[in-house]
Amino acid sequence: MNASDERTSSLWMRMQVAPAAFALNQSLSCDTVVIGSGIAGLSTAYELSQAGQSVIVLDRGPVAGGMTSRTTAHLAPICDDGLSELIKLRGEEMARLFQRSQEAAVDHIEAIVGNHAISCDFRRLDAYLFPALGMDDEAAKEQADREYEAARAAKAEVERARGVPLKGFEAAPVLRYPRQATFHPLKYLTGLVAAIADKGGRLFAGTAVTDIEETADGVRVKTHGGSSVAAARAVVATNSPIANRLALHSKMAPYRTYAMAFTIPRGALPDALYWDMADPYHYVRLQPGPGTVDYLIAGGGDHKSGEADDGDVRFEAIEAWIRQLVPDLGKEMHRWSGQVLDTIDYCGFIGRNPGSTNVFVATGDSGQGMTHGALAGILLRDLIINGSSPWQEVYAPDRMTPAAVLNYVSENLTAVKSFAEYVTPGELKSVDDLKPGEGGIIRDGLAKIAACRDSDGKLHLSSPICTHLGCHVHWNSTEQCWDCPCHGSHFAPDGTVLNGPAIAPLAPVQMQNEAKKAS
Repeated sequence: MNASDERTSSLWMRMQVAPAAFALNQSLSCDTVVIGSGIAGLSTAYELSQAGQSVIVLDRGPVAGGMTSRTTAHLAPICDDGLSELIKLRGEEMARLFQRSQEAAVDHIEAIVGNHAISCDFRRLDAYLFPALGMDDEAAKEQADREYEAARAAKAEVERARGVPLKGFEAAPVLRYPRQATFHPLKYLTGLVAAIADKGGRLFAGTAVTDIEETADGVRVKTHGGSSVAAARAVVATNSPIANRLALHSKMAPYRTYAMAFTIPRGALPDALYWDMADPYHYVRLQPGPGTVDYLIAGGGDHKSGEADDGDVRFEAIEAWIRQLVPDLGKEMHRWSGQVLDTIDYCGFIGRNPGSTNVFVATGDSGQGMTHGALAGILLRDLIINGSSPWQEVYAPDRMTPAAVLNYVSENLTAVKSFAEYVTPGELKSVDDLKPGEGGIIRDGLAKIAACRDSDGKLHLSSPICTHLGCHVHWNSTEQCWDCPCHGSHFAPDGTVLNGPAIAPLAPVQMQNEAKKAS
């Protein structure tokens, strides 16, 4: 199981990337074993296999069924949190390197699409930054000026422009970023899988990794089924890494983001990427649809994972926002949420895992999972094959960013609040109050229990303590899972791990007092 087993389904999840992949049932060896089959893992496997390495890819669920399947697939090199913020934290030189590396990732995706004739709706287009609804004109001008100057300093292409084709903003001052891109992410990954297989690479689904052990001559990766993979090195590309307990997790924070897909008459809105200046901001893009309609994807409503359980309200707000801007919008087709990992300085962690010799990591997408994922393949290939990369300093997993200390302190307060929940009252008085699809924490004497009823009405009782570092999990009624607010683990109603860094499931428990009257 993985994030594909959460309740909502994205526009992309109509297709399977590697439906014939099966669980690893024997011990194997290779040059590099890649753990995780999202865009970061498959891009890395692709690059290494093209360079002549033998590669094995393992995933706890279906291939490409993790957070990559829940993206909105913007291929935008511009820093998701704003180039002005990036410059503030890392300086102009690092911002320029970041910008060039992200542009290189998009260029590389375009080249791969062409080289392998991958039919994935890849196209170059413009992106626009426009004012938020109700935003003061002066505030909008100040933000646009700030981002314009930052883009110029980072050597990003940017132009001042007037208006976007959204109701109420036809004459608004905007910024235009040319040569952005987008595509269908799972169609693209299907092409990568074919290219990996052509080079002898092997992919295994339904294979959860339980341990990564460094040995005298490389690594040994153990799986829940008892099989293992011996390799010269391992790459951990599992959204939130399972390779270490603290070194990276204290420098990242998990956020839930929400997206919806609607039908729209073809030609009703020019094909482009649109972002507003709200905080958290909204984002819009198109995807080719059948016949004379396309799909419009709108998203936003971000919050820290596990710190809100109001997904329906956030979807309603997104729909109200986009219908106000696009009157020709048709009916809703899909709604879904996903998780992004924001680093304290908005650049991913791609490189050698801190404290390791033969374990590499790709994590910290910071809202740019598609470009960070493609870049991970390039950067890790260079480190593994050549020993260095022009981008390694920007994304070094062991880096310290003194200017981001306030972000570090702020994000780690989540863990402090979570541990304080050990002594707070429970949320429920009795499990009898739970309806199908509901969950919450109930106190049972001195202990607490994570109680929920699945959609079939079956009661599940688990420990509320995340098996990664002991934070308290929170129920997510939108996705019907338990979310850890500290480091991004997700668990199914029965406690099964859906998303790392947790490896072990939530422990099953039984209630000891009369609060449990019936199940």
